[in-house]
Amino acid sequence: MFPEDIRQVYASGDCEIDLGRRELRVHGSPVPIGGRAFEVIEVLARSAGELVTKDELMNRIWPGAIVMENTLHVHAVAVRKALGPYRNLLKTESRRGYRLLGSWAVQHQDAPRLSSGLQWISVSGEALRTNIPVPVTQLVGRAAAGQRLRDLVSAYRVVTLTGPGGIGKTTFGLKVARRVLGEFADGGWLVELASLSAPDLVPSAVASVLGLKISGETISADSVARAIGGRHLLLVLDNCEHVIDAVATLTEVLVRQCPRTTILATSREILRIDGEFVYRVPPLDVPAAEAAEPDHILGHSAVALFIARTQALAPDFSPRAGDLPAIAAICRHLDGIPLAIEFAAARAALLGVPQVTADLHDRFALLTRGRRTALPRHRTLRAVLDWSHELLTEAERLLFRRLAIFPAGFTLAAAAAVMVGSGLDAAAVTDGIANLVAKSLVVVGGTDGATRWRLLETIRAYALEKLAGQGETDTVAGRHASYFRDLIAPFAAGAGSSVSDDDLARFVREIDNVRAALDWSFGPAGDPAIGVDLTAAYAPVWQHLVLMKECRERCERALLCLEPRVTANLRQRMRLQLALAGAMFITQGPAEQTTTMLTEALDAAETLKDIDAQMRTLSALRTFYVHRGDYGLARIVTERLEQIADRIDDPVSVRAAWWRTGVALLTRGRPREAQQCFERVLQSPIAPGDRHGVIFYNSNDHAVAHAMLARALWVQGFTQSALDEARASLDELHGADNQLLLCRVLYYGICRIAPIIGDFATAEREITRLIEIATSLSAHFWETAGHFLKGRLLVERGEFAQGLTVLRDAFETCGRTGWRLSYPEFKGALALAFAGLGRLNEALVALDDAVASAGQGADGQVWYVPELLRIKGEVLLQQDADQSTQAAEDCFDQAAEMARAQGALFWELRIALSVARLRMCQGRHDEARALLAPVRDRFTDGYTTADLRAAKALLATLDSPSR
Repeated sequence: MFPEDIRQVYASGDCEIDLGRRELRVHGSPVPIGGRAFEVIEVLARSAGELVTKDELMNRIWPGAIVMENTLHVHAVAVRKALGPYRNLLKTESRRGYRLLGSWAVQHQDAPRLSSGLQWISVSGEALRTNIPVPVTQLVGRAAAGQRLRDLVSAYRVVTLTGPGGIGKTTFGLKVARRVLGEFADGGWLVELASLSAPDLVPSAVASVLGLKISGETISADSVARAIGGRHLLLVLDNCEHVIDAVATLTEVLVRQCPRTTILATSREILRIDGEFVYRVPPLDVPAAEAAEPDHILGHSAVALFIARTQALAPDFSPRAGDLPAIAAICRHLDGIPLAIEFAAARAALLGVPQVTADLHDRFALLTRGRRTALPRHRTLRAVLDWSHELLTEAERLLFRRLAIFPAGFTLAAAAAVMVGSGLDAAAVTDGIANLVAKSLVVVGGTDGATRWRLLETIRAYALEKLAGQGETDTVAGRHASYFRDLIAPFAAGAGSSVSDDDLARFVREIDNVRAALDWSFGPAGDPAIGVDLTAAYAPVWQHLVLMKECRERCERALLCLEPRVTANLRQRMRLQLALAGAMFITQGPAEQTTTMLTEALDAAETLKDIDAQMRTLSALRTFYVHRGDYGLARIVTERLEQIADRIDDPVSVRAAWWRTGVALLTRGRPREAQQCFERVLQSPIAPGDRHGVIFYNSNDHAVAHAMLARALWVQGFTQSALDEARASLDELHGADNQLLLCRVLYYGICRIAPIIGDFATAEREITRLIEIATSLSAHFWETAGHFLKGRLLVERGEFAQGLTVLRDAFETCGRTGWRLSYPEFKGALALAFAGLGRLNEALVALDDAVASAGQGADGQVWYVPELLRIKGEVLLQQDADQSTQAAEDCFDQAAEMARAQGALFWELRIALSVARLRMCQGRHDEARALLAPVRDRFTDGYTTADLRAAKALLATLDSPSR
């Protein structure tokens, strides 16, 4: 193709670059360099040994293109690799560019050569030299991968596209091969090997496609190489896996003897030869399970392929928004494998998307409609996998089907555990996994890099069929369950043990393996003892992930397998009860059953003399008693907690004691003392994460302390400071992955304060946030708390009917389950809703119920009673009778006395406003001013809050000359 009269040769000493023949010769010996790597050498030679910057080099090789810097680096590496012992000819100057050493000059120059990167145009008029077919369908989702492969073909002599059956190796490889034809003077040639029945036919197949004349001798790798000689061509060897040894031998010979031949192979198994660059064709990208937005789903290539192929068969098909989640699920179940997606699309064109979704449980029966002209092994999904399976050795088949027992992937240790008794030792298992990876049946997976592997779900489903067919399922599942029990149980052997962050991360990765192990353990052929141990050990992980519904169901199932009052089961039973109680609290299970369970766990902890378990159980009991309205029992439990905390002198327990004391003081109407307790918590270091805590109350004690301190400051009238602390509580959790704790902090802090001070926008935003988080976590306790807050916000905004409905539903939930969330406070909101609708008698009943539920004395929760009495006075005034007015004044007097005793300036202001308005109606304006002004003047911040604005407006009216 390059006659002698159009050659350019750049020479320097013993080095020559022949641009016409695209050859480099050093000391007279040819150095094979192909593709874009040769272009790098050419540009540098033309620059006569001068430095060529990276930008200049890229612009001269790829004019006008946008090329990533690492792409250029690939070619530079390829140049050095090709130069071999002469690699020092290429000089790199860090972050600047490249130069060729020596003084390079044109030896003679006749005519410019054709630009590389374009399709070859023959001056003699001959046709493009290739048998690679022109693609008839668009290649979906491979643009970035295509650019990457084009660069690799330019930089390396041998590139192998590998991956599981149906991943699209052939289609992808041929598409790219067509794109780079212009870089090969003698064309690109496809050799299809799938139909070969014997390995020794490989050289003949190549010779036949290339039209090589090999006479008088057996066609072999050597004879084919001699016949190719110095031709500059791209050879595509397609479907190599069943003749892999013969292809590897031929390729090695061609690389050695044919310096201008580049080989692109497609194979489920790699060649494993020197100089091979392996490119694993990735699946198409699929939407995440939790993502349901149409734009997000449509932005994934697997979904795009499904829709395109369905529309090709059913032109009227147009996916509705409701179809998209189902299409996304189909693509996920099929691992983004293009061939499987095409099969599914063909069925969807006939049966519709819903039917395909429903039938996916038997994917091998469903996905059977391939193209009529496809190879037999590509006409059904099962045929695709049968082809790969038949190429395995017996030992590899044994390992392959047993590895299917791992739904979440596996480590070497886990794989060895299920291979016990198989005759394969640890070394053989390691080698076997490497072979299965090389044959594209196992992939490296997870964040552990090369230390963890998995089977794609479609391949795993096939392997599970093989496992069942051999009658090995229960045996292997038992070893699988035992392995994970033995892996996790030692880290959670006692109720007081702690799981490190690293161990926790490891165990989180195994969640699907644990689920499978538990399903087998409690199944018909399982071992319940393994299931009980594993459930108790894994409970902290479910709690950490806030999978409380699952934790509850798993622990309930495990407890059914333990006989009560059996000493040997005592510790396991206690651990399960602790975990189950926490899960039942969050999911708002029956309060009485939860408390009974914790009482039993406390008895066990005392019998076992387990101080840590006693602390955890008592802490949970205290919380549960408070939320049941059993304040006296809560106080008794708190006293026991303080005694144990003093005895063990544990910093975490001491901080928890300060916090509990602060909460008790606040609810008893002593906010100033409560403030001091919360400030002590904040002055101490943040407590470490508590992986075994029943409801994770120690996981960030500063966040909770800020929220409770906000409440204490608000009641005392420091409303701006309170808002600052409430926001600080949220800042403490910024970037943290603890949504359950966020629910708690929102409820204790900003969501309680914002509605009552009139900041309705903040209140609505944060209450909505609380409800959404709680709903997503199935944390029904906090969801109900959010609805109480929402109902109160609606009432504060004057939307009485809607607020009443929301509050009644929340109270009905509490009545059904036995929990009482801030009962006096929300009963007051219910009374305001009744009063706003003119249902005064119902309002008074609700208020009397609220005051009675608050209790009295040391066990009382009286902090909110001044506000309840004020509301009752307002309701009584609406009855418009003399005796009602006197009763109202009595309520106001009692409320004011309590508020002053508590140091609750916020309540004092509200009460003063109510009385001042009453005095104005009575024409006693001076008394109104004398009552309200001193209370208003005691405030030092929060002047923009609703009550202070109302006080300012009322005083302005009282001072107006026109009144």
